[in-house]
Amino acid sequence: MCTMIDLEFKIQAQNFSAGTSITSYAELLRQVPNAQQLPDRVVPAVTGYIQQLGGIIPDILNTLGRRFLRFNNFQFEIINSDISDRDKHVIAINFFSDPLLWIDTVDNCLLVSAYQEKTDTAEGVEMLTDLFQLQPYLNIHSVVSPKLSN
Repeated sequence: MCTMIDLEFKIQAQNFSAGTSITSYAELLRQVPNAQQLPDRVVPAVTGYIQQLGGIIPDILNTLGRRFLRFNNFQFEIINSDISDRDKHVIAINFFSDPLLWIDTVDNCLLVSAYQEKTDTAEGVEMLTDLFQLQPYLNIHSVVSPKLSN
């Protein structure tokens, strides 16, 4: 995948660096008007890869080793790159998951379930759960708090 993105970056970066000796993404951002548009122009190269994931975040596994966490959106970022040095090409793809209900923390794992509105019944509600380990680069962006009764 990175080869496609690297190639697309080079093609698009040349539109901004034409007539200059600038080769790095950081320099383009500092010196070239509208260079902040570059990630948006590269994102189509990522779209095919994202579609292959089938809506499942690839790097988060539950304790059974299964991918379970669905995403509903993503954000592509160019962290660093250089037209003349492929080794400097660093990107990030941030996935935004469908809402989850946090049930408990067990050691360094979270027990979660797909979020659903609570229904008050005498029997309670059965929820399928996943237990997964907290890990580097995993961030909890927001939480849904339960409605408090008066």
